[in-house]
Amino acid sequence: MTANPIAETVASLMPAAKAELTELVAFHSVADEAVAPRSECEAAANWVAGALRAEGFEDVELLDTPDGSQSVYGVLPGPAGAPTVLLYAHYDVQPMLVEAAWLTPPFQLTEREDGRWYGRGTADCKGGVIMHLLALRALKANGGVPVTVKVIVEGSEEQGTGGLERYAEAHPELLTADAIVIGDSGNFRVGLPTVTATLRGMTMVRVTIDTLEGNLHSGQFGGAAPDALAALIRVLDSLRAEDGSTVIDGLPTDAEWEGLQYPEADFRKDAKVLDGVDLTGTGTVADRIWARPAVTVIGIDAHPVAGATPSIPSTARAQISLRVPPGQDAAKATELLFAHIEKHTPWNARVSIEQVGQGQAFQADISSPAYASMAEAMRVAYPGEEMQASGMGGSIPLCNTLAALYPEAEILLIGLSEPEAQIHAVNESVSPQELERLSVAEAHFLVNYARSKQA
Repeated sequence: MTANPIAETVASLMPAAKAELTELVAFHSVADEAVAPRSECEAAANWVAGALRAEGFEDVELLDTPDGSQSVYGVLPGPAGAPTVLLYAHYDVQPMLVEAAWLTPPFQLTEREDGRWYGRGTADCKGGVIMHLLALRALKANGGVPVTVKVIVEGSEEQGTGGLERYAEAHPELLTADAIVIGDSGNFRVGLPTVTATLRGMTMVRVTIDTLEGNLHSGQFGGAAPDALAALIRVLDSLRAEDGSTVIDGLPTDAEWEGLQYPEADFRKDAKVLDGVDLTGTGTVADRIWARPAVTVIGIDAHPVAGATPSIPSTARAQISLRVPPGQDAAKATELLFAHIEKHTPWNARVSIEQVGQGQAFQADISSPAYASMAEAMRVAYPGEEMQASGMGGSIPLCNTLAALYPEAEILLIGLSEPEAQIHAVNESVSPQELERLSVAEAHFLVNYARSKQA
């Protein structure tokens, strides 16, 4: 990395950043009380609020959002007449999944031999909180922060419940800004500076199928009594074609991605696809993960194998995630998903469908002046590399809310969730080098953006 005062300052702050991220990762801040107590999220929110106050932020508040979660807000005033930049991250995390599959404790930051820092939330997105803090500290040590900074750290992003979106809509003055940096995406790969140009939207539904008043002996009644789990399996199978492509009646699935491509060999390596196992779908990898819908069965409630009895299931339930690409309306996709499930439920079984989350896709205007400021900043933070623009298959519903509320604001997406980070999976990790370089990039972006507004 080319020596410069901001980069040198960030490098000197990395040991403290590691200690802080260790503290933040230790909170089991899953915003689902069925998984973790609410007190864990409250403790994480208070940690973030304390960090903002320590940096001189004013009006620091814990915002009680309509979904029952808390988001953390604060303002750091800049010079008179300076533009305002909103920095976003979230402190809530995904559940740890199978703890035994973690090589080190999920809520204990651990540096392994490969140099990466492991733990739930290190990349998604507690590391983003630390990234923002590092950038601001580096600026304060080198002449001051040249813009007014607002920070919003969400408390239920991973649940897709929309609490912060609804709060922002009810308080539109709160998050007004000239530019917005969403610190919740990531580089295409380690060392390649990347902004995210598009996000897929999402809808989340729970499907319950009932066929009997209660479980029945499979020998006495099997063959004629309708099996609820078998009915559910047929429904779930109907959502994919033979090649694994998503198939939902009436939903377009043939869009193509134009831009940065994702070589299949690289994808297989990043996704850790087992030798000999085919990828699903058709078209390029970029088509499949950035431009087309994707359905995933993320959970099933049925008899566990351990302790199973020879009985016919009377009820079964699944949770389904549908990623919705830019250009498609998530609400319409939800309607089509409901209709598809109802149509493909066999044997006149009773089916009930509950929507538990929804967010629209997002497409950024990467030709805006703020992106020129970010490109220049990334050249400094990543010597010899030019900023790339990629898609991202995940969803950040807040982006569309902010774009609707503040149509003049420029929205940029950067972050720490490159492929090796394995976000949402076991053994999530962050590259400390990426944390350092992106903090340098964000600091330089704020300087460049302030200058661009003065010109």
